[in-house]
Parts: sequence; C-alpha cells; structure tokens
Amino acid sequence: MSRQKELKKFKLGEANTNYQIDYSPAHLEAFDNKNPGKIAWTTFVCTEFTSLCPKTGQPDFAKIYINYIADKKMVESKSLKLYLYSFRNHGDFHEDCVQTICDDLVKLMKPKYIEVIGEFTPRGGIAIFPFASYATKEKIFQNIYQERLINYAPGKYTCDLSKVYV
Repeated sequence: MSRQKELKKFKLGEANTNYQIDYSPAHLEAFDNKNPGKIAWTTFVCTEFTSLCPKTGQPDFAKIYINYIADKKMVESKSLKLYLYSFRNHGDFHEDCVQTICDDLVKLMKPKYIEVIGEFTPRGGIAIFPFASYATKEKIFQNIYQERLINYAPGKYTCDLSKVYV
C-alpha cells in the first residue's frame, strides 16, 4: 500500500474534526509499525484530560501518560486525542478511566508492553495517581512489567512538563 493511501484512511489531516462527546474506543485507529522487530519506547502525554466524577458529576482533570513498546501496530495520535476527549462527559472513577484506556489500547495495538498513568488534580485534598499496565508473555516484557509495577511511585514514570512545553 502506498504511503498516500495509508494516510488517507486516518482522521489526521481532515478538514473538519468531529469531536464526539460520548466515550468510545471506536475513535482509536492503528497503523503498521514500520520497525516491528525493534524495541523502542513511545510516550504520549495528554495534559488536558477530563472526565466526570460518577457520584457528583463534577469534572475531574488529569495528565495522562501513555508509555508503550509497540509490536506490529501503533496508535495514530489524532485518533488518540479524539478518544481521550471522548472521556469528557464519561462518569467513572480515576482508576477505572486509566484501566479502561490501558485495556482499549491493548485491544487496539497488542503492544509488547504498555503502561498508562494518571496524575489527577486533587479533589477534597486528595490526589490520585492510578497506574495500569500490560505485557506480553515474552520474558523481557514480563520483567519490565514486574519491575515497573514493584517500583512504581507517583512521578517515577512520568516527566517534567517543562520538557513538553519547550
């Protein structure tokens, strides 16, 4: 398939963007990893994630970090943005939002390793930083999974946002 044909099937570059306000993993699109035999990290940082508290309906704000090692597929970034936007009116607990994002990306890409971290703005004086991850059965990725899970602490696998806003 030519590069032009491949790119035409994605939302990226469309003249109009249709922002869906209802949560749906159908927003996600994947493309073929051009280097499936390589081990390389990809990180996405969403600095403006919003969802709703399932009890009060009040908005919750977070930074979402997605770190993954692709296998045969990778997530297309604009589709990821639209997908994350679809949580805007979705009522769920912080931990469930992060686990849902991880599960949906695993289903889409079947990565070798993935972790999703939420750094939610404190409400009621409590900050919540959920962590969800997945690894294939290959020993190297199971080792990464176990090491990062055991050593997880808020801020350990995220980044200083001054690196994002250069």
